[in-house]
Amino acid sequence: MQELINTTLLIIGGGPGGYVAAIRAGQLGIPTVLVEGQALGGTCLNIGCIPSKALIHVAEQFHQASRYTEPSPLGISVSSPRLDISRSVEWKDGIVDRLTSGVAALLKKHGVKVIHGWAKILDGKSVEVDGQRIQCEHLLLATGSNSVELPMLPIGGPIISSTEALAPKALPQHLVVVGGGYIGLELGIAYRKLGAKVSVVEARERILPTYDAELTAPVAESIKKLGIALYLGHGVEGYADGCLLASDGQGGQLRLEADQVLVAVGRRPRTKGFGLESLDLQMNGAAIAIDERCQTSMRNVWAIGDVAGEPMLAHRAMAQGEMVAEIIAGKSRRFEPSAIAAVCFTDPEVVVVGKTPEQANQQGLDCIVAQFPFAANGRAMSLESKTGFVRVVARRDNHLILGWQAVGVAVSELSSAFAQSLEMGARLEDIAGTIHAHPTLGEAVQEAALRALGHALHI
Repeated sequence: MQELINTTLLIIGGGPGGYVAAIRAGQLGIPTVLVEGQALGGTCLNIGCIPSKALIHVAEQFHQASRYTEPSPLGISVSSPRLDISRSVEWKDGIVDRLTSGVAALLKKHGVKVIHGWAKILDGKSVEVDGQRIQCEHLLLATGSNSVELPMLPIGGPIISSTEALAPKALPQHLVVVGGGYIGLELGIAYRKLGAKVSVVEARERILPTYDAELTAPVAESIKKLGIALYLGHGVEGYADGCLLASDGQGGQLRLEADQVLVAVGRRPRTKGFGLESLDLQMNGAAIAIDERCQTSMRNVWAIGDVAGEPMLAHRAMAQGEMVAEIIAGKSRRFEPSAIAAVCFTDPEVVVVGKTPEQANQQGLDCIVAQFPFAANGRAMSLESKTGFVRVVARRDNHLILGWQAVGVAVSELSSAFAQSLEMGARLEDIAGTIHAHPTLGEAVQEAALRALGHALHI
């Protein structure tokens, strides 16, 4: 006889959105079952955000050590460093294991029943997992996303996705990255710093096309300095005889010898393989359509994170998951953030929060735009990094801040302050009048606000 489990909330997917929803539901006393077919933590913890940042850190440390084999203004001199990539991957995996184990412990602590297996939706109230039937009052879809595959470059052998790129058994001599977005550039830069030859092929005319050209210029300069070859405006045609084939659209052909090709052209919502078609859900393109409460077109069926479309960010999924749990518990909530920070962990890093100058202009807003260069920031100088700037966008009439952007060393750490200022409705005077610690990169935030008011102190 088939085993039957009854619960109030059933969550499909144990990534950042799903596990946070489960933890919060447990805290609120909601009987919750979480179903995950792979490791807890989803793409982010296992094959995405966390392991990629670990590999980027390894690459940066090796790159800096290699620099010191030549005369250094810092007075540091070392012999040629060696890299044991297997040890690096082992260290990275240790971080992932600690985090995923921590998630499992938190779910257990809050009384969440975790079922490891692949869910198959039967209807809006019931799901089957390996012979177990689970009935619920609320169904939360948190299935995440998959890497987009190209039909002319099927994954396998020398053709890899970010998953394989994050667990190298050996470094390729020449890695060709297909895609000049944040995933491709983060990994491409890391591999170059680890010692591989790297080329990037991008169909559009510039790298990081979702960011404005002023922000990406320092990244392009860094890529050139690192010796990464860029082939912009090239459409990939295939891989044959150890070579990537591409066209420039004007009759020109590109043939790049490569022992490994990383396909990094984006991600799409994961909507296949778990019986979603059994539900009569309204779709928003490839994503599940949701309202401001993450409710789908079916009552008590919810969707959060990547499966609900852009922006595909772990921190968005977490916030949505917490909110849905509170709504089910009877609280009044809506998902209406003033801004969600987007961070690109390239070298240098890029952060965008809120409206850019171009977006403000398109919306007919009369704005002040001001920036402060890290070349005038003492902390940036002491970190050997004078590239980049902090930029603020604010209404001209009342000085309400609408957006922040930054490019430079470690600017990802400024993203929280940027988002907080927008959520709190800060004005230029609020930021300019806040005493920022010296010497820090955060002083550039204050100076950008001061400059927008017409009286920057250090430029």
